[in-house]
Amino acid sequence: MRTKLLWMVLGGVLGFALGFCLASRILEFLSAKREADRAVIDNVLNAQEKAWNRGDIDAFLEGYWHSPDLTFSGSGGIARGWDGVLAHYKKNYPDRATMGHLDFSGLEFRFLGKDAALVLGHWHLARAQGDIGGVFSLVWRRFPEGWRIIHDHTSAVENAK
Repeated sequence: MRTKLLWMVLGGVLGFALGFCLASRILEFLSAKREADRAVIDNVLNAQEKAWNRGDIDAFLEGYWHSPDLTFSGSGGIARGWDGVLAHYKKNYPDRATMGHLDFSGLEFRFLGKDAALVLGHWHLARAQGDIGGVFSLVWRRFPEGWRIIHDHTSAVENAK
């Protein structure tokens, strides 16, 4: 009876140790995957800054989901669909002077699952007519072609940098 109990305890300890090691390896893998996803999203945001700063709104929008279900909300209301979001940007930023120089900062990444993320941050436009800035929250989704913004909520905040 004692031998049987000893084998049961040893089996339980061994099973626990193996389970712990496996769980540790899975968490390690997921952490590395999240870092890779973060880097990809960060690259999209960097490409958006560069496109904006060359005055190319069409290229800036390549980071967005090209779908009628894309949404953008801000002080001007809600724009729906990729074409609606494009029209919103072109109406509010008709030339290089109003576009200024864009800078994103203070990025915070929260993954909502393996194919979804929330990114919070600050935006700042340096312009001759006066700087403006604010905050944003971007909902991202992974598609076969890569990570894309499916919802953008951007607000201007006075004296934001």
